[in-house]
Amino acid sequence: MAEDKGPLEASEFIKDRLYFATLRVKPKSSLSTHYFCTDDELVYENFYADFGPLNLAMMYTYCCKLNKKLKSFSLSKKRIVHYTGYDQHKRSNAAVLIGAYSIIYLKKTPEEAYRALLSGSGVAWFVPFRDASVGSSTYGLTVLHCLQGIHFDVHEYEHYERVENGDFNWIVPGKLLAFSGPHPKSKIENGYPLHSPEAYFPYFRKHNVTTVVRLNKKIYDGKRFTDGGFEHYDLFFEDGSTPSDLITRRFLHVCETAAGAVAVHCKAGLGRTGTLIGCYLMKHYRFTAAEAIAWIRICRPGSIIGPQQNFLEEQQASLWSQGDIHRSRLKQHPQLAERGMSRLVSGVRGLSLSPALRQSRSVDRADQHDYGYDSPFLTQGDKLRSLKGSRQTRSSPIGSFRMEDVKMHTRSQSFNSQKGRVGGEQGSTAAPRGLRTLPTSASLRIISPPSGSNLRSPLSNRAAVLR
Repeated sequence: MAEDKGPLEASEFIKDRLYFATLRVKPKSSLSTHYFCTDDELVYENFYADFGPLNLAMMYTYCCKLNKKLKSFSLSKKRIVHYTGYDQHKRSNAAVLIGAYSIIYLKKTPEEAYRALLSGSGVAWFVPFRDASVGSSTYGLTVLHCLQGIHFDVHEYEHYERVENGDFNWIVPGKLLAFSGPHPKSKIENGYPLHSPEAYFPYFRKHNVTTVVRLNKKIYDGKRFTDGGFEHYDLFFEDGSTPSDLITRRFLHVCETAAGAVAVHCKAGLGRTGTLIGCYLMKHYRFTAAEAIAWIRICRPGSIIGPQQNFLEEQQASLWSQGDIHRSRLKQHPQLAERGMSRLVSGVRGLSLSPALRQSRSVDRADQHDYGYDSPFLTQGDKLRSLKGSRQTRSSPIGSFRMEDVKMHTRSQSFNSQKGRVGGEQGSTAAPRGLRTLPTSASLRIISPPSGSNLRSPLSNRAAVLR
């Protein structure tokens, strides 16, 4: 790049190929370098003082654009530089774009991507994103937070989806987990691995699962979960059927007031489990029924079956309305969101769900001590579990689902609130003192990320509570 003039520090993402830079003036592409900018192409539509991050469609567009450039024959021998200007808002958005690309396509971790951005950006700072309001910012959402939110551990997903490793999937990361129903004892029965409640304890504890909801008849003693320190609720309805309004409301109450994440199971963890989780998605995220079904099936194939699909369609309008009312009440009385399970009276037949009672709560129509399958015959859940178990190659014994095999969940952590202002000048778009003036565009002086860097997420030592 000898034809370029002046020094410039740039972040290197692919050696001698892909870089990110902040420039004073618009550069001209040369024989060895191709410059491009998305600051005026991918633009955030703000509500008030908010300025990003850019939405999923823009991120997709950016990835397609960059992939096309990297595969272009005419650019095959050129360094490709994504540059941004001095506007601190656009600079943060641009950083998220190339950071996301490096996570999705270059297999970097969020911390590696963020380290690359800092090492060559000329400054160790990106202005944090803020909420869509006009007041002072009280919560700083950093570029690193955004990159952590994008990161997805495919190996973890594939590991725990397998029957022999627990057969569970996160539907709402950090909030709702769907899993196959536990059995009284861990064993292999007719070639199918079965897991006891205790087999799930290590993973649940590491990932802040505080509550377990059972939707099928009793096969194991719920006291085993409560003795392990978990809340346990029984909300039984027939295999393959749809929940009553009472069951639906009680399930939503449990999820809304749980101290941490909620693990939900029926027999196979597909039909009844997916149906009630779909109700939560519609109420709290305004998913349409079709969107909820699609997302849950993408996360956990086979979920929501037969009349359960039509049930969700019928419930959509009502759940949207309930969600609007719920959010309105939280705005008027924000303290309700922080009460957790200190005291909950559902208002439905006076049901009390006080956590002070460390016992399994039951609204199961079956006898309290009736442990057994839903039916003496094979049910829908039995058949689904059997099919899933038979189609997966069981390369490891039942003992594989143990404490030493519990992988740490690597998704980003989030919090309900932050008191005070994070990182100082969050609401300001001006650079902090000491921000070095960046030179005009010219030749690249590449700064590679330090190999021995000990960069850690600012959230690494704090517990996640995702609601």
